[in-house]
Amino acid sequence: MQNFEDLTETFSTIMAPILLNCMGNEHKDYINELVHVNNPNLSTMEEDILYHFSLGTKTHNLPEMFGDIKFVCVGGSANRMKAFAQFIHQELTLPGNADDIQDICEGTDRYCMYKVGPVLSISHGMGVPSISIMLHEMIKLLHHAQCRDVVLFRLGTSGGVGLPAGTVVITDKAVDYSFQAKFEQVVLGKVIIRSTELDEGVSNELLQYSTEIPNLPTVIGNTMCTHDFYEGQGRLDGALCSFSNEEKLEYLREAYEAGVRNIEMESTVFAAMCRVCGLKAAVICVTLLNRFEGDQITSPHDVLVEYQQRPQMLVSYFIKKRLGLIA
Repeated sequence: MQNFEDLTETFSTIMAPILLNCMGNEHKDYINELVHVNNPNLSTMEEDILYHFSLGTKTHNLPEMFGDIKFVCVGGSANRMKAFAQFIHQELTLPGNADDIQDICEGTDRYCMYKVGPVLSISHGMGVPSISIMLHEMIKLLHHAQCRDVVLFRLGTSGGVGLPAGTVVITDKAVDYSFQAKFEQVVLGKVIIRSTELDEGVSNELLQYSTEIPNLPTVIGNTMCTHDFYEGQGRLDGALCSFSNEEKLEYLREAYEAGVRNIEMESTVFAAMCRVCGLKAAVICVTLLNRFEGDQITSPHDVLVEYQQRPQMLVSYFIKKRLGLIA
């Protein structure tokens, strides 16, 4: 059985040189870089309190606690991310009981966080505001912990656009309501536009690995990020609705023609912030229904649970490949 020290040594001595040789010159500098933040003010602060994580640079030894992190996996549900942490604990055959893992953020009720060897599993709640707060503090955490070579994943559920339920969608570009690959952030009353393109290499690697896992239908496509679950996604079943079924279907057809294959509520800010901070990242979501066929999620609970495990299986396979645990 390999412990975490063995896994870290495997990655450092075997996988990193292989990755360097496979990467183009534009990526080789990245592999040796610390996680950086795009904020000069942080270097002048005596203490940085990560309030929503109940962590801080003075109260916790962040390099000791998190300096060995190589993979960060985030998802909306606290229960789902705990389940993922337990799953990856078993997949990496780490010592100890997976049921005994502790929530590092138990001092707050905003997010949950579990460290499993080189993997960090964090919940982010629903929607852009919630995930953006988590991302700010998570990226600062990685920076303060002096982490290197980190890959980020958002694991989630989504509505399919022309895809059957249970399809795993690896995001090519995260797009807004107008199908543009951009995220608009209002800063001091002004709109700042940031690109939402994700790392092509990681996406292609995930797609390749999906072909090695049985019964895992997977595609790459654009993911549309909306401000809410109902009106923003063209649902007819919310408390408010000002459009017809025909108008909804026309909008979905336009989305499909623009390359959109699924809809969720967090991908644009996730992609934009990771890109600005130079972090390799991917979004992997499973579809729970085909939105051309309806709005409500009607699959039985056990079926939905199995669907939600599909992105976890793919990311787990990616992690094991990167750590040299799978040939």
